[in-house]
Amino acid sequence: MESAPFSKLISAIEPSQTLAIDSRAKALRAAGKDVIGFGAGEPDFDTPESVKEAARKALSRGYTKYTPPEGDRALREAVAAKLERDNGVRYTPEQIVISCGAKHSLYNTAMVLCNPGDEFIIFSPYWVTYPAQVIMAGGTPVFVSTSPEDGYRIDAGRLRSAVSRRTKAIILNSPNNPTGWVASREELEAVAAVAIEHGLFVISDEIYEKIIYPPAEHTSIASLGKDIRELTILINGVSKSYSMTGWRIGYLAAAQEIAKLATRIQSHSTSNPTSIAQAAALEALNGDQGFTAMMAREFLKRRDYLHKRLSALPGVSCFSPRGAFYAFPDISGLNMKSDEFSIQLLEKVLVAVVAGRTFGSDYNIRLSFATSMENLEKGMDRIEGFIKSKL
Repeated sequence: MESAPFSKLISAIEPSQTLAIDSRAKALRAAGKDVIGFGAGEPDFDTPESVKEAARKALSRGYTKYTPPEGDRALREAVAAKLERDNGVRYTPEQIVISCGAKHSLYNTAMVLCNPGDEFIIFSPYWVTYPAQVIMAGGTPVFVSTSPEDGYRIDAGRLRSAVSRRTKAIILNSPNNPTGWVASREELEAVAAVAIEHGLFVISDEIYEKIIYPPAEHTSIASLGKDIRELTILINGVSKSYSMTGWRIGYLAAAQEIAKLATRIQSHSTSNPTSIAQAAALEALNGDQGFTAMMAREFLKRRDYLHKRLSALPGVSCFSPRGAFYAFPDISGLNMKSDEFSIQLLEKVLVAVVAGRTFGSDYNIRLSFATSMENLEKGMDRIEGFIKSKL
């Protein structure tokens, strides 16, 4: 029998719908359409000028060659200092690996941890890439549901029930994409207790840690004690906090053996992250941090406006995000599933949102409020008109 021409594993994976909807919106704009895009998961602010200047200086001094596969030591030292300063966790530079974005760090982690058939617990709703990466690594995603009625809180009993002899890791994302949930210390302690009891790794994606709305506070699960820190692979980067999505710099911090294996993967895949982008990231971490605080203040204003508008729509309910820059309204009262709603919304009123199905919740849509207040107002007027025309 002739073998399949391509990998069945990769062929079965759906492309990233968040990137797909953003690409579709950009294509329509290029064709002259007045599209309002709520799809992109990236801040609309420009990268700070000091960061861009650091990149220019790196170019001028010829910093354009290979770096170590795990990243430049000065940047790893800066990451270590940041983690101790901001998160209360201590890592050596040898425990840190710089990658081509936090998504790349997550992929490296999945590849390091996973043997065929290993199970990874993922809280639902979830970022679209988590299950895809687990499958790509040969593992099996196991979903534990959370609900807006309970503020998307983690139910410790439900988590324990999902653990099996094949469970390898728990994937944790706080602040959360797509819901805007932020884990309380109590929830993190419950996750840590399960992980320690069963010897499970915790992959803690903290990429939105700087975009958080009072009274919510960010706590890294790795800071809760030595036992859980040794089981945690902490994922972060500069994309969201410093509006550097296109620079592609993320990192992981973990036990040294995990860092060594992630470095080994990189040495055979990307060689190293871009040297110039690493120089820019170094300035972002070491320079003035006022930019991140400014962004968080602006996002809070937008969060309040968007949540108010969404909550007033007939047939729609919406959890108030406590972090990140997404709203995840429930549209079940409109008797439409998310794909149908998002397709019609783009075709009829030129507003791009992401269908909740791809996040594991088919009666929700995700809107990014990382766009101007003008666009929020215009887009919500269109959405309101679209919904009222359906009633």
